[in-house]
Amino acid sequence: MLNTTFIFSRRYFLKSSIAMTGIVAMPFGYTGNQTLPSSSVSEAKYTRYNVMSEGGKKALRSYAKGIEAMLNLSADHPQNWFRNAFIHLMDCPHGNWWFYVWHRGYLGYFEQTIRNLSGDDTFAMPYWDWTTLPQIPDSMFDDLLTPRSKSFEAYTSNFAIFTSKFKPALIKYWSSLNTDQLTQLKIRGYTGFDDLWNDVTGYSTQLKKGIAGNMAYATTCSSRYLTRDNPSLDGKTMYDVSPSVILSGLLPKDFYNSSNQLSFTSGKTPSHNTQPSNTTKFSVLEGLPHNKVHNYIGGVGPLDPTPYGSMTNFLSPVDPIFFLHHSNIDRLWDIWTRKQKSLNLPYLPSNGDLQQLSEDPFLFYVDGRGNYVGESNAGQYLDMAKFEYEYEPGFGEEIISHSVSQTSDTNGSSIPLIRASIKENVAELVIPTAAINSHLANSQVPSLMIEVTVQRSNDSIFSREFDVILGAPPNLNHVDANSPYYAGTIAFFGSMSHMARMPQEASFVVPLPKSPEAFNSLEATESTRINIRVVPTNREGSTPIVKGVTLFAY
Repeated sequence: MLNTTFIFSRRYFLKSSIAMTGIVAMPFGYTGNQTLPSSSVSEAKYTRYNVMSEGGKKALRSYAKGIEAMLNLSADHPQNWFRNAFIHLMDCPHGNWWFYVWHRGYLGYFEQTIRNLSGDDTFAMPYWDWTTLPQIPDSMFDDLLTPRSKSFEAYTSNFAIFTSKFKPALIKYWSSLNTDQLTQLKIRGYTGFDDLWNDVTGYSTQLKKGIAGNMAYATTCSSRYLTRDNPSLDGKTMYDVSPSVILSGLLPKDFYNSSNQLSFTSGKTPSHNTQPSNTTKFSVLEGLPHNKVHNYIGGVGPLDPTPYGSMTNFLSPVDPIFFLHHSNIDRLWDIWTRKQKSLNLPYLPSNGDLQQLSEDPFLFYVDGRGNYVGESNAGQYLDMAKFEYEYEPGFGEEIISHSVSQTSDTNGSSIPLIRASIKENVAELVIPTAAINSHLANSQVPSLMIEVTVQRSNDSIFSREFDVILGAPPNLNHVDANSPYYAGTIAFFGSMSHMARMPQEASFVVPLPKSPEAFNSLEATESTRINIRVVPTNREGSTPIVKGVTLFAY
């Protein structure tokens, strides 16, 4: 295992980090009674290394060669670097239970492309473990590994050049799509090519104007906010990738549960391109670390309200860091799967749910030889055997150890769900004092978590991020990441311009901090009243409407 030393400067990391020693190596074989819907797990042929390891550094050299080859392909070629990013813009699911599996397929075929075009038949995409290294790896600022490189200027130096190179090729591609593909795009909100291009430009048909922050296109010089001189995630993004948050995201015992707080995945929808009918339900790992890392690399916050970098919207794969980010997300899914197996628990949904999940067609992938994959379905990507890889161990393996897993067993039945009362947009929870004391005493993972449901008002619809504040004085409306009242940032990822029917109401699962100050009204009686507010991270943003807060214990 990679032996990396990293010093966290923030109070939260010092309090919540779990020692990386004593990791339990669990077998990859399943000990339960659930079978995969497609191929069974086989011996891995490829290893996805931590980007900071020697294997990871070697992989980056091949990655750069592959990127160069993709940049040199014509705009008509499906493996052109930017054409590959358009697969994500046209088809990626977020905020539903296909999030993990669609990105596994997308990353797997992209990995094949780099393997083929780089000439390295051992290549596997390294992962960026932002929990142990909360900054962009220095090597990812080398020439072809940053979208700010001169190598990208021939395409992204200005929008006129980008349009001249890619719009004709994409119109031609659109005209070649079959009925099933066009039907999926229509469900997504793309009734014609112009709707797709509006997401590139950030043009809102509702407002009849362009929204700078919704532009999927980014100029070369501003395509990534972070630089070699300023590589670190900010404090609030560090919080959302911290050990306590990541381990909380790995705790659920159901792949999908209609109760969001019990679900490893985000909410269920009729298809991966269908928007929820009422509330978008984000899992911990998607709604906090995934979304927040995307946003900060693209400049949400520091660059408000000007155009952001590539990572902030759905052409995010233009930035090479995208694939290291999603390799880490996929690695965490693998850890969760192995945790389930070690506990003899199901790692996929059951009965009709599994059939619905598996049969949804993915129609836009391109394989490593540059051929359109054609119709495939989610079931083909539910395990890693399709692409024959495994991961070098990184943060999160601790969840497989019984010492961590059993922690959740002891607290799960301690208190029932507690719903907050809401008055003047402030939620108030009445929590058993014993549960709070247990939560503060548990040094490993949060035993108390909340599900927060907010509605973005017309004024706040373009705000991407909101801070959850716990137990703060009434006059405290903004906090930094070091505040004892700060409980994390909930984040929305991607432009909303093509998703006119997407509900503005969203639900996030948030682990409560281990800060005694946040519970400063702790009473000697059997229960304690705690207030919770959700405020815009950007001081100039508008406050969302708090629709509900539910507390639960793991």
